[in-house]
Amino acid sequence: MRSQQSDLGMRYGNIRLFAGTASMDLAQEVADYLGLELCGRDVIQFTNENLFVKLHASVRGQDCYIIQTTSMPVHRNLMELLIMAQTLRLDSAGRITLVFPYMCYGRSDRKDQPRVPITAKLICEMMEVAGADRYITMDLHAGQIQGFFSIPGDVLSAYHIIKPYLAERLPELTNPVILTADLGFAKHGRRYAMGLNIPLSFIEKRRIDNHDHTEALNLIGDVKHRDVILIDDEVDTGGSICEAVETAKLNGARDVYVAFIHPVLSSNAVQRLVALPVKQFITTNTIPLSESQKAAFGDRLTVLSIGPLLGEVIKRTNQSTSVGAMFNE
Repeated sequence: MRSQQSDLGMRYGNIRLFAGTASMDLAQEVADYLGLELCGRDVIQFTNENLFVKLHASVRGQDCYIIQTTSMPVHRNLMELLIMAQTLRLDSAGRITLVFPYMCYGRSDRKDQPRVPITAKLICEMMEVAGADRYITMDLHAGQIQGFFSIPGDVLSAYHIIKPYLAERLPELTNPVILTADLGFAKHGRRYAMGLNIPLSFIEKRRIDNHDHTEALNLIGDVKHRDVILIDDEVDTGGSICEAVETAKLNGARDVYVAFIHPVLSSNAVQRLVALPVKQFITTNTIPLSESQKAAFGDRLTVLSIGPLLGEVIKRTNQSTSVGAMFNE
């Protein structure tokens, strides 16, 4: 163990991995990939809902990584991440990297109407004030969020996990086509279509109000007598996916496969999704699914792990070697 840590340790010292309570399983996967142990810490919530963090050992001069998604409960998980970062900073950590596979408030990335906040920018500033030197995340809802940070970071894409899986399934499908649930994800959809060498279709829709209400307007492309791979970045209430599946079926689609990156699945999303005529649901563990959620989907659900990807990026970050080289970029 000590020899491997010595090999990994570079300018900022040895890797120290900390797991937030929202990402315990994922953090353990990363630790297993690196051949390391998770560092001990106490996270206590008092009766007044205030959080308290205490490290079990000093991290002075070490290269520290906090793995904590910021999904529901959003404010509990976000505050835990920020408090852990400050705890490491006050203990003189050499470098602190926040690893949040899913970023909360990602949809609040611009002023699209008068008298509204840009909360995504606030979240970025809070992370920096808490003590973060770097960040690692997965598939931000909007690329411009990277510009809200004044610190360097890596925005990874689940494309490198989902696309190979789809490629393996492709021979089983009949005239497959990629379909995106809206125009906003069409560019990403084209990447999947080009990588799989299959056609692209997309749904044009508009949002009705500030709530989670959308209206599908039109399907652009050809899905008739084809197996459809419906791609999206995150599924929250499931409204867009439900409309997209219904629209695809109305336009003559055969089997529908739904692939999405972040399983937010708020409200009654699980119930809505499992009722759809979908052959298979494919997602990742950027947000952990409960056992009851997994049971509801049954054998139609496939969860692809981002653990090895995060582990490799953390190793390369510690060694100051290229992350882009992993993807020939």
